[in-house]
Formats: sequence, C-alpha cells, structure tokens
Amino acid sequence: MILEFMGHACFMLKTRNTAMIIDPYLNGNPQALTKPDDIRTNWVLVTHGHADHLGDAVEIALNNKATIITITEVARYCEKSGAKTHAMYIGGKYNFGDFTVKMTLALHGSSIGTNPIEYLGQPCGFLIFAEGTTIYFAGDTGIFGDMELIGRLHPIDLAILPIGDNFTMGPEDALEAVKLLKPKHVIPTHYNTWDIITQDPNKFKNAIERETGIPVTVLQPGSMFKL
Repeated sequence: MILEFMGHACFMLKTRNTAMIIDPYLNGNPQALTKPDDIRTNWVLVTHGHADHLGDAVEIALNNKATIITITEVARYCEKSGAKTHAMYIGGKYNFGDFTVKMTLALHGSSIGTNPIEYLGQPCGFLIFAEGTTIYFAGDTGIFGDMELIGRLHPIDLAILPIGDNFTMGPEDALEAVKLLKPKHVIPTHYNTWDIITQDPNKFKNAIERETGIPVTVLQPGSMFKL
C-alpha cells in the first residue's frame, strides 16, 4: 500500500485493488498541490463536517462515482448534492470488500456554515484494515483515555495523529496518545496550515522516538509513505 500526504489532514491511500481519499480538503488548502479534478478514487472518507475536512468530498465523489464513508449526519448532508454514501456511527465496522473500516471516537465538533451553522453529528476517527495492515486515522481530536483500548483491541501498524494544538491535540498530548496507542509507526498531521496551528514536526518526531522508540515519519505535501 502507498499513502500520499496531500496537505493539512488529507491523505490518499492506494491498495492493490482500490484507492481512497481521506478528508479531501484541496480547494482553498494552502498546502495542497492537487486539485479535486485530478483525483481518481473509489472511496471518500470524511471524519466530520468542518470545511477543512469535508472539503471537496462531494465533488470528488460525483466525479469518480465514488462512495463517501462518513458519520450519518454528514452522509445525509452529502446526499442532498447527489453523492452516494455509506453512513456509519461510532463503534460500527463494515467490510467494503478490499478493506474494512471501523469508526472510532474523536473529541471535536462537526458543523458546516457560519450563519446559520448546520450541526453535522459526532466527529469520528477511522481504523482502516487493508492487506493485513491496520491504520488509525485519528481525525481532529483531543487525547482521550480510550485510545489505550483502541490500540489494545486493534494493534496499530500506523497512527496518523494531529499535532497542531488549538483545535486538536498539541505535540505534548499527541506524545501521550502514542504511549496509549502503542502503534508501530506514527505520522503527524493537521499542523502548519495556518499560523494558529504552527508546530515543529521534527521536534515532535524527536520526542516520540526518544521517549518511546517508535519511529515517526514527517511527510511533506505530495510525498509518499509505503506500508
């Protein structure tokens, strides 16, 4: 499998038989090198309704005749624009054939618009099981104790964790999250898109590797990670 970082919190995961894009915020993303029209995918995974995560999900789904996998309220919102969806809730798991998704808790918010604001349900994270590998995509979240349970029940090969602070965990809490999850590898995300979430990912990497021995890979937009 190949994982491509597309900027902010957007990733493309390609397996032997399928491709999925996660939190496809491309238009308006100062880190993105790719436009929605360039995306070729079978699946779109969305953790919550905020514009920097829901992003271009509907456009990409319609362009590719792809299915959006997301929390039920976000799914219903996307269906209004004609997108095909698969709705789930926290704790639910579903086998999509080439991969399985389980929804996890995320401590955050989920809404769209400003005046009025439309509530879009509970935010989530994803456990993605594919080709014998388990990836934990935490989504926008603060640290929570049940991360230990997630890692114990589903040994994690790769954890993708936010470190930006202000809206999500910062580096210090993300370090504690790694200690709870005990993944084999870590990739930081959701930082340096704007000044308010400025962080030094290499400082985070050094702290994780020094305190836990778990390797961390810092990806630049457009770079790849092979699983």
